Amino acid sequence: MAQPGKVLKEQKYDRQLRLWGDHGQEALESAHVCLINATATGTEILKNLVLPGIGSFTIIDGNQVSGEDAGNNFFLQRSSIGKNRAQAAMEFLQELNNDVSGSFVEESPENLLDNDPSFFCRFTIVVATQLPESTLLRLADVLWNSQIPLLICRTYGLVGYMRIIIKEHPVIESHPDNALEDLRLDKPFPELREHFQSYDLDHMEKKVGSVCDLPFIDILKTLFLT
Repeated sequence: MAQPGKVLKEQKYDRQLRLWGDHGQEALESAHVCLINATATGTEILKNLVLPGIGSFTIIDGNQVSGEDAGNNFFLQRSSIGKNRAQAAMEFLQELNNDVSGSFVEESPENLLDNDPSFFCRFTIVVATQLPESTLLRLADVLWNSQIPLLICRTYGLVGYMRIIIKEHPVIESHPDNALEDLRLDKPFPELREHFQSYDLDHMEKKVGSVCDLPFIDILKTLFLT
């Protein structure tokens, strides 16, 4: 009998489980995502990771919420003005999914790189938005050596770009519609080989009760063995 918690989880994440399976969901739930700067772009990215159920996230931002932030960021409100931007965004994002744990760091990424660059090595992936190139180069160097993906995003109104800095990362996820069973035709076990060799197709009549009733795989393999 399935456990109630597992049933509720399958119902909650039904659509995505059909897409990437249990192992994909487990990888997602074990991920710790770091977002640098709680901008409109950054929080939208994080929203699309919180909803499917990442394990946890941390927002790094030393800025305070301004009127401009409250006007263009769905996860910041007028009541957030004056608060730390990372904390305010974290509180709203956590409301999307109770299964996800959120935290924030009220400090600039430049200070963290100066004082404790290894801090960024604890994450599964780092998403950096609206950072200057000098900071990105330093951050990329730290993460590259630790084989942690860095996703760089920058937007200018309705225009933007995204770059991924990561070493080679091959993924094979075929999801065949019609999986072929292993019929062991290339290396049959001894009993199966004896079964195939027991047929004498040359002396069997081509009528009901003889060759016509043989499974096709038996006929095929018998011909291969002759």
